Amino acid sequence: MDKQNLVMFPGVKRTSFVQTAVRKGMDWAAARRWVQVIAAKRWTFLAVAVGFLLGRAVILESLSPFAVAYFAVIYFLRKDAYRVVAISLVAGSWFAVTPAPAWIAMQLAIFFLLIKGLEAYERAEITYAPLLVFISTLLVRLFGVVISDSLGWYELTMVGVEAGLSFVLTLVFIQAVPVLMMMKRTASLKHEEIICLMIMLAAIMTGAVGWMLYGMSAEHVMSRYLLLLFALAGGAPLGASVGVVAGLILSLADMNAIVQMSLLAFSGLLAGLLREGGKAAVAFGMLLGTSILSIYIGSQADVMASTWESVAAAALFLLTPKSVIRTISRFVPGTLEHTKSQHEYAKRVREVTAQRVTQFSEVFRQLSRSFGQIGQRTEEMAVKKEEEIEHFMNAVAERTCANCHRKELCWDGKFHQTYKVMTEMMLSIEENRKPGTKEVPREWSTHCVRPHQVLNVMKHQYQLHRHDQYYKKQIQDSRQLVAEQLSGVSQVMEDLAKEIRREGVELHLQEEQIREALEGLGLSIQSVDIISLEEGNVEIEVAHTFGKGYDECRKIIAPLLSDILGEHIAVKSERYPEQNGHPATVLFSSAKEYEVETGIAGAAKGGDLLSGDSFSTVELGNGKFAVAISDGMGNGERARMESSTALSILQQLLQSGMDEKLAIKSVNSVLLLRSSDEIFATVDVALIDMYTAKTTFMKIGSTPSFIKRGNEVVVITANNLPVGILQDIDVDLIRIQLLPGDTLIMMTDGIYDAPGHAVNKEMWMKRVIQEIHESDPQEIAERLLETVVRHHQGDINDDMTVVVAKVDKHQPEWATFRWPGLSKIERPRTVS
Repeated sequence: MDKQNLVMFPGVKRTSFVQTAVRKGMDWAAARRWVQVIAAKRWTFLAVAVGFLLGRAVILESLSPFAVAYFAVIYFLRKDAYRVVAISLVAGSWFAVTPAPAWIAMQLAIFFLLIKGLEAYERAEITYAPLLVFISTLLVRLFGVVISDSLGWYELTMVGVEAGLSFVLTLVFIQAVPVLMMMKRTASLKHEEIICLMIMLAAIMTGAVGWMLYGMSAEHVMSRYLLLLFALAGGAPLGASVGVVAGLILSLADMNAIVQMSLLAFSGLLAGLLREGGKAAVAFGMLLGTSILSIYIGSQADVMASTWESVAAAALFLLTPKSVIRTISRFVPGTLEHTKSQHEYAKRVREVTAQRVTQFSEVFRQLSRSFGQIGQRTEEMAVKKEEEIEHFMNAVAERTCANCHRKELCWDGKFHQTYKVMTEMMLSIEENRKPGTKEVPREWSTHCVRPHQVLNVMKHQYQLHRHDQYYKKQIQDSRQLVAEQLSGVSQVMEDLAKEIRREGVELHLQEEQIREALEGLGLSIQSVDIISLEEGNVEIEVAHTFGKGYDECRKIIAPLLSDILGEHIAVKSERYPEQNGHPATVLFSSAKEYEVETGIAGAAKGGDLLSGDSFSTVELGNGKFAVAISDGMGNGERARMESSTALSILQQLLQSGMDEKLAIKSVNSVLLLRSSDEIFATVDVALIDMYTAKTTFMKIGSTPSFIKRGNEVVVITANNLPVGILQDIDVDLIRIQLLPGDTLIMMTDGIYDAPGHAVNKEMWMKRVIQEIHESDPQEIAERLLETVVRHHQGDINDDMTVVVAKVDKHQPEWATFRWPGLSKIERPRTVS
């Protein structure tokens, strides 16, 4: 009804329109509620339908082992639906080829009584289901044989066969029912679970034996339709397996259908081989397979019937939505959909992990802010200082003026003069000058009758006040240190979250491109997993099945990856399996632009075996190479423990990604808190970036370092105390750009102080280094140590350690090569 009519007939038309709209709205609401109810109960409807078909299924002309096995599994997995399932099983048996609803009902009843008995003792578990099914089937069938007066070896054998089949089918349904009802949430299925699902689906099709539609058998159409689904999802192996299992069980249900096993197996194989062509090609393969075998096995009528059954199955298959195929493929190992689902699952896990790590990072950042809020505002500090002075004055007044007879005169009548005198006294105590008896200012003695007593009390209170301030300062420094360390941990966790998100970028296309390139060279590649494609930080994991005799990874794969990625790629690590037949895993990563070669030489004081110096040369794993040296206080085991502790903690903190300054402060705090004794050690660290050769020097109480560049020697110095002495240490970071061929020389004071105090040590050491013409780092270290020992005529007056590191351009082991037809890999955007 349009708007014009509504205006012309406002009394009648509008009323009927509204009533119609309301009625239709109520109909739609009711229909929507019915749809919602059906959607909520869809799995119950599926369980009932399956129960009806399994109740109708009969094999070997008289055996019905499916019903009680299915009921037992449903009782444990879907307890809300076991009653309607029991009714559907009995109803299905009523419509079977050989109806036996009474016997099926008796089997279900006995199983129900047995399980209730176990529940009374709290022992009802699904692991007992196969045994209970076996007992129920055995008792009912034995009872039937006895009352029918046909007891014989054949009858007893069939009773045992049916009970045994029920036992086995229960085990099968335990695996298959959760998959069929979508109760299993795993990303993939085991091969055993897939086989059990096939057996259950074939058993369900057995319940359709005898149903005919336009001359076509329902079970044949269903079996071929099922075969097409699995052939497209899993290829030839899965298609042939489904054909064998479905044909075997159908032949048990109908002895005249024994040829179906070979027909379905061959058809499944052909359909699976053509899966790359899509639905139409798979359907054509099935039609071809069934037609070929039908011609050889059956008559002309059989050939036409089989052809029409295949056509009907193909038509259903072509009408099946792609989402159904994708759902099946997602659970079949080896398929593209399964691989994608695995990647999606891993991506979700990484995203959840990154979110949790980010949340923890924010928690640590908030804790850092809360700890670092003390002493931040100058106004608050000034107010607090005034409060402390008033508290100090009150404490002195209570101890000296409380019992004085002039208290009211001084504090009430002459408050300002009294406060001024007390302030002057306090300033004199702060300046550590307590006046003697004759040195007390006249205005003090004139105003106060007991100035010396006030001074003594004030001095005592000032000492207490200084101790109180000292410990408050210690607490404040500790809180500030905790705040800095929490901030560092927060930053490390934030970087970790970014790393996790960076690894979660989808790189399927790049992985497939690398796989095709490697397989184009004739290499047997199992899998390619790209961890990162960030420039300068590439990580690619390749699993292969060829041997390690010809070193194909370094000679072929790494140069090929270097060409298609546009940067040098090298083998980082290789893991070969202990057992033959398993793939080896090789990790490829970005080759460093620079490489560092080191040499170390040292000697202990007096020729002892144990030196108090420690050193470390290690690649931190984040593209940086650390050269570190530490000199502990004194000599021997105690000094070695101090220096090694400082270096090991520092190395671990730097490897975790913590900021350099914060790492040094953390080492300092650890040494301070370890003991009340004086424990300190020098720290000299050089962090060399192996991509740019930019070097960061951290020198804490250490001797100068030297850089030899041709005939020139550059000195690196810093003036600060060793770690473990003061709470607040000054960390100087010196950044210098090294060049290829530069040699870095770091040493302890045993080497640097060799010429004595009367000589300019820096000039002497530069001259000694310039006179060394060797280029090998180890030879330079040994030559420098030998020069110092000869200078002292063979005496070793202190622990001596020298570490030499030479920086050179990295030369790839194998050159890149250009393979025709390969294009450059497109890198994804970096996740910020």
